[in-house]
Amino acid sequence: MRKIIISTFLTLDGVLQAPGGPQEDTAGGFQWGGWSATYWDELMNQAMGSSMSQPFDLLLGRKTYEIFAAHWPYMQNDPTADLFNRIEKFVVSSKPQTLSWQNSTLVTGDVVAGLRTLKLQQGHDLLVNGSGKLIQTLLANDLADRLHIWTFPVTIGSGKRLFAEGTQPGNWELLGSTVSSTGVIMTSYQPGGPLKSGSFALEPPTEAELARRKKVAAED
Repeated sequence: MRKIIISTFLTLDGVLQAPGGPQEDTAGGFQWGGWSATYWDELMNQAMGSSMSQPFDLLLGRKTYEIFAAHWPYMQNDPTADLFNRIEKFVVSSKPQTLSWQNSTLVTGDVVAGLRTLKLQQGHDLLVNGSGKLIQTLLANDLADRLHIWTFPVTIGSGKRLFAEGTQPGNWELLGSTVSSTGVIMTSYQPGGPLKSGSFALEPPTEAELARRKKVAAED
């Protein structure tokens, strides 16, 4: 059974849109593309190399696929390009698409059923890069097996978010964390079961607390 592994760059305020360049994704009038580019150091390069050292296939949303397909096939003498051109690419789209990049397969129609079928197949784990809309589908349907989140010391205030509406409540178990020399926090998580909550409230509640709850209920 394959695992679906999400690898994403994130700002401190939760934005994942267009980390790589100004023209990567300008949807919604986004003006801050390329916010990750000036933070790279050797530790990050090593971590990225390690994440791609095991065999994997790519699982991409349609827009990220188009970004990749317009870039990697045209890179010369580049090990990452050679790898991405060679491996299987599974492309998730709500509509039929023509896929020009070699070794690309479309997942369309009932995409959630298609993703579940992919997971059940024998083969390499499926690595998700970018693909914000696809990530929302994976999180909403409990299809993510691992999250690699690199949080950059940047705030933007607007843009597409990692944890948008539809994300399911749950615990995530921290597998590891590292901090780069530029302040990027690199973390890895796996699902940790249902969300567990507790309370710091006094029991029994005070008269003041009961009055506060009554006020909140009336305001709602």
